Amino acid sequence: MTRALVFSTLYPNAAQPNHGVFVENRLRKTLALGGLDATVLAPVPYFPIDHPAFGRYAVFARTPRQEVRHGVEVWHPRFPVIPKIGSSWTPDLLFRSALSAVRRLQAAGLTFDVIDAHYFYPDGVAAARLSEALRLPVVITGRGTDLTLIPNEPGPRARITWAIGRATAALAVCDDLGQRLIALGAPESRTLVLRNGVDLDLFRPGDRAQVRARFGLSGFTLLSVGALIPRKGHHLAIEAVAARPDCTLLIAGGGDQRAELEALVRRSDVGDRVRLLGEVPHADLPALYSAADALVLASEREGWANVLLEAMACGTPVLATDVNGTAEVVRAPEAGRLVAERSAPAIAHALDLLRADLPAREATRAYAERFGWEPIALANRALLQAAARAGWDGRFDDKIVGEARDYLQAPGEPKGR
Repeated sequence: MTRALVFSTLYPNAAQPNHGVFVENRLRKTLALGGLDATVLAPVPYFPIDHPAFGRYAVFARTPRQEVRHGVEVWHPRFPVIPKIGSSWTPDLLFRSALSAVRRLQAAGLTFDVIDAHYFYPDGVAAARLSEALRLPVVITGRGTDLTLIPNEPGPRARITWAIGRATAALAVCDDLGQRLIALGAPESRTLVLRNGVDLDLFRPGDRAQVRARFGLSGFTLLSVGALIPRKGHHLAIEAVAARPDCTLLIAGGGDQRAELEALVRRSDVGDRVRLLGEVPHADLPALYSAADALVLASEREGWANVLLEAMACGTPVLATDVNGTAEVVRAPEAGRLVAERSAPAIAHALDLLRADLPAREATRAYAERFGWEPIALANRALLQAAARAGWDGRFDDKIVGEARDYLQAPGEPKGR
């Protein structure tokens, strides 16, 4: 039995159940295959007060020190952070906290064969240091901003490059990010694209008439899902809907931009057609997807946007800005349409084109079925098991990634192409 230490600050917890759910999902699907055990180390920033007045910092205080999620033990050690000015110190502070936590787990009798880390900065850098301290192979997955934005800063770029050089395998969730890894120095032989899958049992078409009645919907309805932050582009979706008076928009997500978006809704005089729903539990999203006629994702950058496949699996086509890995998800008319220009007029125009040739919801669901989790989970298990067998001394063997690559193929294409 291979014993993995999963390491990332991007992992759900009782206080933030939607946080990093994509990391948890990949782990759950992999563990379901058998042959692998895992303990999760998901550090959170230290903050002493849980009063709501302190916003997201209070959420850190409410995070339990230890919990069990879906049968997996998850530990949340604290690490110090210095807001705004301390990002260059974060990998080292994260490493020290993690090493102390692992030493306690080892003293309690736990052993590990491989580290499965997520997000290259600061997590991946800390994980690479952890692998050296524990003499364990480490696999690091890049997921978005850690490869599209953070490497633009010379200091973090140098440390990301250092971590890449010490990883048994450098993973990315889409081809675009995989090419960025290689540009940062990752050997092609040790680089693997391991996309996210979609849970086809959870995300499936619901009773549209019933859920639309529950939400009080009539007419064409757009849905925008994601954190309320500028790069997700909710403001562009609002502006696009303002130009199409027969459309309604639902926005699901929480974040610091809520007041700004509410002000935009008032200025645009669309208060009767735009609703901000706040944070929606992951398990409740299928009903929203089923109620909508289309999902809009107006992001400035994305790695592999899970919401696209989640919507499609519920039969809902998408409109998405053509950034990073999005074109790898939206590859056929039944999936929806890409928006070449990130602007409200371009989104409104793409919406008109989609509505003029709206795919059948059954066809959209069938398209999403090509993106199930099984090959991803098999490849992930093969990679972690091969890395564990190779151990510290053999951690840079190119065959390790090759074993995982054998399970992968482009969605909808025959294996071994």
